[in-house]
Formats: sequence, structure tokens, C-alpha cells
Amino acid sequence: MQDRYLTSEQAAAYLKIKERKLYELVGAGRIPATKVTGKWLFPVTALDRWLEAGLVIPPGYAPELPPMIIAGSQDPLLDWAARRSQSGLALLAEGSEAGLRHLERNEAAIAAIHLHALNNAADDTNIAAVRASPDLADAVVIRFAEREQGLMMRKDQNVDSLQSALSQNLVFGFRQKGAGAQLLLDKMVAAEGRELATIKHRALAYSTGEDLAFAIASAEIDCGLATRAVAEQASLAFIPLLWEQFDLVMRRRSFFEAAPQKFFAFLRTDAFQDHARALGGYKTDQAGEVKFNR
Repeated sequence: MQDRYLTSEQAAAYLKIKERKLYELVGAGRIPATKVTGKWLFPVTALDRWLEAGLVIPPGYAPELPPMIIAGSQDPLLDWAARRSQSGLALLAEGSEAGLRHLERNEAAIAAIHLHALNNAADDTNIAAVRASPDLADAVVIRFAEREQGLMMRKDQNVDSLQSALSQNLVFGFRQKGAGAQLLLDKMVAAEGRELATIKHRALAYSTGEDLAFAIASAEIDCGLATRAVAEQASLAFIPLLWEQFDLVMRRRSFFEAAPQKFFAFLRTDAFQDHARALGGYKTDQAGEVKFNR
């Protein structure tokens, strides 16, 4: 299996050029590269795209389009809009970071993300993640909604804050590694001076917020992080923690395809706005707006 990042020697061999020429290209800022602890590394996928950018394109040639899939975070409003818009977009809910990896590998047309970082106080982590990816040099970030995230639990539990849940040693449900809700939980727990490993929890990772809600309702666990919409659909108590940006990332060439265009047109309808209000916990006034065009 080929490494995702090549050393200078490996990159020169991969491109079939001399190392000296490679360093000339790096010095001129003409080739994708990143410096780690004093050494240059070269992402293979970025090198491939760099090569493709210089192709002489014959008439009638078109780059391969990714499958019309929205990969990444699961969300009730997103699920409903994908179906109701009749856009033909399929859904693959594996978490925000997994969604970005699928997009980078051209395995999905859109990544649905809500990322959180321990060292990032501003809620611009989605765009920062796209900026940091050398494989997404042609990415567009489009706002889907702002969502209210919080702690959900059964209504008979005497809990009024995350700190209260931690102090009572409640059993938490965790999401899979790289899921936006799990990244948020890590950040919020750290703000309370704790580490995730010290929290009482089940070893099983729950794939979606709805799976987490079902586990709480059936008393398999006591609490977990999800959106207000998920909590209300499951008739669970909800303690709000913050509003987050929930964004869609895609390549510019995919943006103008028929399926995404039909989906984005639906975001501008009254039906979409009405359903968001009915679910609760959404702000959709910026739905469909381009927030970053790399």
C-alpha cells in the first residue's frame, strides 16, 4: 500500500524528475507540499491533482465525477431534505471526519460536517479543516444550517448541566471517533477539567445521534450529546450547550451537477423552512449560502 505522504526522494521518483528540480518547484511555490519538523512531505493525491491541472485536455474529455452521495454527519433535517427534494442524493452517515475523507478520495460528492477543536474558540473549524486539506484545493463550503447541540437524557433524571452529569457519574454514550458530536464532547469535557477516558461510558460507539437517543430511552446509557431535533423526536430531556455551524463541503465541479442543484434549490423553499421550525433547534436563514470558495 502506497504512503499517502512522500518524502522528497520518493516524490521526485514518483514525478520522474530530479530532486534538485523538485526543490526548485517547492521554492517557487509551484508544487503542493507541507513541511513537518524541518522535512518536506508531498501528499500523493495533491501531486496527482497538480499533474492533472497541467493536462492538455482533448475535446470531449470530462473528469470523473464522484457518486452523488452526501457522506459525513447524520442530521434529521438533512435526511428529510435529501428525500423530499427528490434530488437523487444518497446518504452515508459515518461522522464528519469520515465524510471529508470520502470527499478527498472522490467517493462522495458532498461531505456534511460540524467539527470542533480543543484549541479553537471561534466556530470556524469547518472552514479551517477544508483549508488544511491539500486534497481539497477546489472545495466550496456551503451553509446548511446552524444547529443547537446539547446533552440529552431521560426526563426523570435530575440533571441540569454537563457538569452535573459528570459529577453524578452518569453513563455517557460516545459517538465514533471523528464524529462532530464526539469532538464536541471532548472539547466540553476538557473545559470542565476532565478527560474522556475518565468518564463512565459504554465501550460501544453509537453511529448516529438517533442511535444514541434510542440507547438513552431504553436505559442502556444515561446521557449523550446530540441536537435538539434528535432529542425532541425521541421525547428526551435536552440541556442546550451551544449553537454550531453545520456545513456541506463539495468540489466546485460537483456544485453545478443536476442533483446538488436540485437539492440546493429545495433549501430555498418555504417547505424546507417550515420543516426546520417544526423539528426545532435550527437556524436556516443562511441555508444554501457559500461560506468559503477555495
